[in-house]
Parts: sequence; C-alpha cells; structure tokens
Amino acid sequence: METNSQWIDIETADGKFGAYLSLPRGGKGPGIVLLQEIFGVNQHIRNVADQYAADGYVVITPDLFWRHGARIELGYDEAGWKRAVELMQATDFATAQQDIAATLKVLRGLDAVGSAKVASLGYCFGGRLSYHTAANGLVDAAVAYYGGGIQNSLERAPEIKVPLLMHFGAADSHIPQEAVKSIAEAFDSNEQVEIHVYEGAEHGFNCNHRESYHQRASAQAHGHSLVFLGELL
Repeated sequence: METNSQWIDIETADGKFGAYLSLPRGGKGPGIVLLQEIFGVNQHIRNVADQYAADGYVVITPDLFWRHGARIELGYDEAGWKRAVELMQATDFATAQQDIAATLKVLRGLDAVGSAKVASLGYCFGGRLSYHTAANGLVDAAVAYYGGGIQNSLERAPEIKVPLLMHFGAADSHIPQEAVKSIAEAFDSNEQVEIHVYEGAEHGFNCNHRESYHQRASAQAHGHSLVFLGELL
C-alpha cells in the first residue's frame, strides 16, 4: 500500500493531542475520521487507517486517550484488556466527542480534503462514538462497527440526519442480539440507516490481531463500507 502517514498535533483548549494522519497516494480525497477501539491508536488501527488511505481517503485518527498518556498502544492479551477497560471507564464521553469535533475541524481544513465530504468510521468504543458523531451532525455519513452501547442511546435516533451504516456480529458476546434488534427497530422507518449482521462473527471480527477475527465477515463488512462511502462521499 502506498500511503503517506505521519502523526500531527491537534490543538484544544485543554492542550494538544496527537492524531495519526494517512494520505492516499494521490494526496487528495474525501475525509474519514477513524475512531479507535479501547486499545488506543495501536498497530491494527493504524493499519486500518492506511488501508482506507489506500482506498483513496484522507484518514485522521485522534488519540482519544491522550489525557491519560500520549499514544497509548495496547495489545489484546489479558494485561492489554485490563488496561483498555480502565482507560475506557476513565475517559469522559463528552470530552471525547469534543476531541472528535476538534479533529474534524482539522480534517475539513486540510487542503487534501478541500470541499470534499467527510465521514466517521469507528470500531467498538469508536463505533459508539461514530454513532454520536452522526447524531451531533458533524459528518456527512457514519459507519459503526460493533458499537457497544448504542442500544442505550436510542433516544438520539431521531437526531441521526445523515446516512449511517452499522455492522454487528451474530455471535457477539459483548452485544446481545436483543440489543441489535432494538437498534434495528429504532431505525426501522429511517431509510438512510443500513444494518448488517454477520453469521458466526464475534465482537472485534474485523481485527486480524485478535482471536475473534472472522475473515469472511471482515471482508464483507469492508466491502459494504466501501460501497457505502463511495456512494456518499
């Protein structure tokens, strides 16, 4: 994959934090703010950013755990999981959304994006944040992979005014199928919302660094996401 990636700084009233910026080979394209799992902007998430950059998008991934330490990067072993959960619980959700808004302001201001549209794309913790980013009206489209907790924020469903694509695993041990059903029912009359459920797929099925990686579901979901983004951005 020929991409050009680097870490950049994003200024906020609370200080500055890092974000991983990956540019497509052509240097320009529609924008994506990529929202991390609870494991930080680790190698997997950077790989995802580079993949979407190879697909022609300008991708920026904010380090949402920066207040607890710059560029925290965790693995998927027991120690990584323990620290990841601690960081998620210690992260103020409203503040994280402010950091995403600051990131999107930078993304839209890049010459590489120009007047092109932008989307949010998130995994796990980031999937829930992508949902809220859409509800906040900050993006032109949104994608959420196994966004745990969306089912607890369905009062925001009427605020979703942009196209939204959600991916869930049918065998997800963290998100019950009853939760997926409640999400689907909340958006039943919204033709801009698309939901895919993948048979046999566990939580984190897109991550090939995890035991829960499901090749077929990952490939299908990536295909659906590319079609979705390609039509809208």
